[in-house]
Amino acid sequence: MHNKLFNIVLLAYFLTMGNQALFSQEIKAADSIHVSEDFFANVKDTVETVQDSIKKDSVKPKKPTLEGIVKRVAKDYEKFDQKNKQLTLYNEAELYYTDIELKSGIIVLDYNKSEVYAGRIKDSAGNYSQYPVFKQGNNVIEPDSIRFNFKTKKALVWNSRTKQGEMNIKAEISKRENDSVYFMRNARVTTSKNIDDPEYYFLIRKVKFVPKKKVVAGLTNMVIADVPTPIGLPFAYFPMTDESTSGFILPTPGQSNQQGYFLQNGGYYFALSDYYDLAVLGDYYTNGSYGLRFESSYAKRYKFNGRMNFRFENNIQSERGLPDYAVSKQYNIQWSHSQDSKAAANSRFSASVNLGSSQYYRQSVNMVNVGSSLNNNLSSSISYSKTFQTVPQVNLSLTATHNQNTNTEQINMTLPTLQLSVDRVYPFAPKDGTKKGFIKNINLQYNLRGENRITTYDSLFFKPQMFRDAKTGFQHTIPISTNFKVFRYFSVSTTANYNEVWTLNTIKKSFSPTENAVVTEDIKGFEAYRTYNFSAGIGTSIYGTFTFGEDKKIQAIRHVMRPNVSWGYTPSFEKYYDTYAIDATGNNYLEYTKFENSIFGAPGRTYANSLGFSLNNTFEAKVRDDESKTGEPKKVMLLNNLNFSTSYNLAADSLAWSPLRVSGGTQFFKQKMNVNFATTLDPYAIDNSGTRINTFNIDNGGSLFRMTSANMTLNYSFSSKDLEGGDKKSDDTKNNQTALNGGRTDDLFGTGSDLSDNRQSLFNKDEEEEGSSGDYEWYNTKLPWDLRVAYSVTYSNNNRQNEISSNSLMASGNVELAPRWKVGFSSGYDFKQKGVTFTQLRFERDLESWRMSFNWVPFGTNTYWGFFIGISSSMLSDIKWEKRQLPDRVFR
Repeated sequence: MHNKLFNIVLLAYFLTMGNQALFSQEIKAADSIHVSEDFFANVKDTVETVQDSIKKDSVKPKKPTLEGIVKRVAKDYEKFDQKNKQLTLYNEAELYYTDIELKSGIIVLDYNKSEVYAGRIKDSAGNYSQYPVFKQGNNVIEPDSIRFNFKTKKALVWNSRTKQGEMNIKAEISKRENDSVYFMRNARVTTSKNIDDPEYYFLIRKVKFVPKKKVVAGLTNMVIADVPTPIGLPFAYFPMTDESTSGFILPTPGQSNQQGYFLQNGGYYFALSDYYDLAVLGDYYTNGSYGLRFESSYAKRYKFNGRMNFRFENNIQSERGLPDYAVSKQYNIQWSHSQDSKAAANSRFSASVNLGSSQYYRQSVNMVNVGSSLNNNLSSSISYSKTFQTVPQVNLSLTATHNQNTNTEQINMTLPTLQLSVDRVYPFAPKDGTKKGFIKNINLQYNLRGENRITTYDSLFFKPQMFRDAKTGFQHTIPISTNFKVFRYFSVSTTANYNEVWTLNTIKKSFSPTENAVVTEDIKGFEAYRTYNFSAGIGTSIYGTFTFGEDKKIQAIRHVMRPNVSWGYTPSFEKYYDTYAIDATGNNYLEYTKFENSIFGAPGRTYANSLGFSLNNTFEAKVRDDESKTGEPKKVMLLNNLNFSTSYNLAADSLAWSPLRVSGGTQFFKQKMNVNFATTLDPYAIDNSGTRINTFNIDNGGSLFRMTSANMTLNYSFSSKDLEGGDKKSDDTKNNQTALNGGRTDDLFGTGSDLSDNRQSLFNKDEEEEGSSGDYEWYNTKLPWDLRVAYSVTYSNNNRQNEISSNSLMASGNVELAPRWKVGFSSGYDFKQKGVTFTQLRFERDLESWRMSFNWVPFGTNTYWGFFIGISSSMLSDIKWEKRQLPDRVFR
């Protein structure tokens, strides 16, 4: 009994002690764990479970040496060697203690030495397997073997593998001094995903490693494809923190034809907090040109996120005193803000701002963003909306808008626009039941719109005159409408609109004897006018099916027609008109209204009474599907829409019919090709000067209608996956910066190239690329590719010119010549001007941890080329080489 009692106490000690804190690293050559054959002689021995016969121990138990519960698992066996005081876990061994996890082929716990060993085991083929994996918190180390002492908390690790952020570290021998300091020898530091066979790494002879903080290294040099390079440093420092840290951003040197040598995109990054940051960047050119940029991003989970950019450039052309000397100061402000849908149920705030100098994207020498330089419009919007859950519901919104034409440099702004609407009210509808009939369907609304509108130019932007020319007004509208059915199949709708406008800007026209001309005086003050109109419409839907038989390829065609006849009546509001003299005699007068230049226009003086006619058609076919397993036919859309519309003015004494407008659209090739067309047909003839006359064209020796204009657009996008019958992944990967700049999100007009960050790919990448596991095989007969084609043609014949006014073809495509090798192009041809449009060629090589690209615009006003090769990781983004020839700009 005495011997059994000793065994029971000893066994209880080990069952509760388990493991202490372990830290894992790795071995390269041989396993550090050596166990004799005698030790594993009795593999099937197990520890007997003996029930203690003693009811209660009179000795007060000591304070446990462990801080938590120890759990362990082994597939083959757990063996306790009493003589050597060792506990062995073999095959898929696992040990858990507090925040420590240790998994390995074999784990040996030596309680006499207070040490634990973990290492690999050999499989039946003699190959090592089940490498140790040590995890403590978020730190994971995967060595060949590990030796750890519980008392001193020190460890020796052979061939340790650990990941810190984007960095992977593998060391031949590692020594753990304490929880936060490790010393390594012959360590490899890389951002490659394959830590055992990286395409590049930094070989460091001696390393001091502090997890999540830093790596301080001795003699360091770069090794590429296992070939040492002369690139090296006597010492190095690698930041390892998971948090953002402030630091310098190294500039990129280069040369420009006009600005000389330069340093671009150098500055400082401020990690201000977990919610927002700031990057201050600058450029300097040897001819005196310079640029400044402030970039900031912010986000708060479940609340909002956004980014702000401010850019300023002072560009100098030529030398002072020369005829072509010019200085151009350009700026651009961008702000995007989006609110999370969970942040507020009844209110929302959003912003999308892109404003600045009209010539910024065309004259900037830092950002060659092709999609933006070809765009001639900048727009912005900042809005706040709120819904009041009342009965009826009330919606309120405040919006500030900005629209800028970069060709004319005209700017239109609203600061702000107020909109308020009260939900639809049915005063005669019953509280319960459906609304039927003319009376019960009568409903009314109330809408209020207030604007402070500004029209200005680049040269006056945010100057006092800009605000002096602002126009302010309010518009109240109350629409009253109802709908009902007649003759069972016809739907009738009627509407009466009341409109009241308040304005603070009116005019007064008079003849000035001193100036001998008509002068227009702007008057500030409150004025108002009121208008109203009536409208009604009747329409129905007609369905027709033409059946050809189930044995035919086309089994049936379905035609849906939706005719509609409308009537509109607007009286004349002559009471708001006055007269003014146009000369000194006082006998010649013209009519005008003081509301001519008001923000919501002037009341109509012309009496209007017109009928409108429209017909909408859709055509759909039922086609036999030979690939269907169920034998069911499939539906094919022949024409999405074919629309006809015209109107007749009952109050006009001549030219009562308006031109007939015909438009339509359809899709082909499994909805890959979109075709849209439209034409305008005028029933009246024109005279020799091109003026419409009150004579039908057919009575003037012509056809029934005279085609005055026509246009057609065609868009076709397809890829190799379409031909293979696979599902093509979405190609709508947006370049956020290009979208913010106002450019296209596709690459028909080229891919935007931000020279401040060449690590971005020139191509759209699928979320999960084929071969992402690292097994890349060369293509044999199939090359992944995609192609987009856009064709547009416009015909004009307003004055018998009978010409094609525009005719152009645009195309862009990308081909993956081999895994990680991509080439692309964007180009087009203008058949009217007989010339090639903007052309861009793109080449890219994905080198796993590196990226190499070449971007070339061979001709045109945006001619440039740029070559880049560098590490893709943002942590080592300064390790790069790039060379580029910037486009020549003409400043003014």
